[in-house]
Amino acid sequence: MRFVIIASFLFIAAITPSRAQDLRVATITRPPFSMVENGKDSGFTLDLWKAVAADLGRDYTIIRTEEFSNMLDMVKTGKADLAAANISITAKREKVMDFSQPIFESGLQIMVPAKSGRGLGVLGAVFSPQLLAAVALALGLLFLAGMLMWFLERKRQPYFDMPARKAAFPAFWWALNLVVNGGFEERPPVSPLGRIYGVFLVIASLFIVSIFVANVTAVMTVDAISNTINSVNDLYGKKVGTIEGSTASAYLENRDLRFRSFSKLETMLGAFENGELEAVVFDAPVLAYYANNSQGANMTGAVFRRENYGFALPSGSVLAEPINQSLLRLREDGTYDKLYRKWFGAPVQ
Repeated sequence: MRFVIIASFLFIAAITPSRAQDLRVATITRPPFSMVENGKDSGFTLDLWKAVAADLGRDYTIIRTEEFSNMLDMVKTGKADLAAANISITAKREKVMDFSQPIFESGLQIMVPAKSGRGLGVLGAVFSPQLLAAVALALGLLFLAGMLMWFLERKRQPYFDMPARKAAFPAFWWALNLVVNGGFEERPPVSPLGRIYGVFLVIASLFIVSIFVANVTAVMTVDAISNTINSVNDLYGKKVGTIEGSTASAYLENRDLRFRSFSKLETMLGAFENGELEAVVFDAPVLAYYANNSQGANMTGAVFRRENYGFALPSGSVLAEPINQSLLRLREDGTYDKLYRKWFGAPVQ
């Protein structure tokens, strides 16, 4: 009788469906893909996973990590059943984990301070230290040129017939008029040496004006080149930041670009806000979300190194096929498009 009772319990347990264990979903704060709003997990990727889990009839628990590498390590070691955030599908990662089919098309882009790329402008160029030094030197040369003409003409014409102290400004004014007008229609030199010197000044004035214009142009050109970042090629010699271990860091290393790496997105953005970085290279949608909600950042240049995001799973995970089938159903019934429009405001192409 005891044997019959035990066997009956085992038979009932075998045919009674048990409640599936909650899936462990690792993530990291990366707006607009994964974040916490009003105490609740939200973001495009988490909303999409919520729809997948509902379609599969599975419950889950969110495990939010501090660093991106920790999130991926949880998947590699089986401490998490999957990871959901802005996870790029790469060949290197595919060797140690599996991925769902792509859930978002992304790429890298450059973010710069809002003031970057505007340059000094005309007024800024005129009042730049380099040009002010050139103007001071030119004024000094004009003063010396005028005083030399005073020395040669002081006994030949009334305009220069005065002591050196009183002749300082009139002599300078005479030289300035010579440069501006390109000649001396008024008060031409009378002495032979004064006339020779005057011809020399007329010719020299052409060079003085040309040098002044060239300095303005050079300052504005150098400023424009040094302050404008429009592509990756403009990042050489700049203070660039990105996240360590990201596809952006790998790309910058391949381009032999020096950069400062950060373990956390918040730390990198803090350094950017404090003026420690001249540019940030990272996932385009993440940076665009930050720039759209910030007054101090602009996106620049086109998106490059196109890549796809996906759900990361442990190698050989039995969840891969059910998740992929669910993603297809969500695309077919319009759920995916609805979520995409919610977070990015444009229909999927």
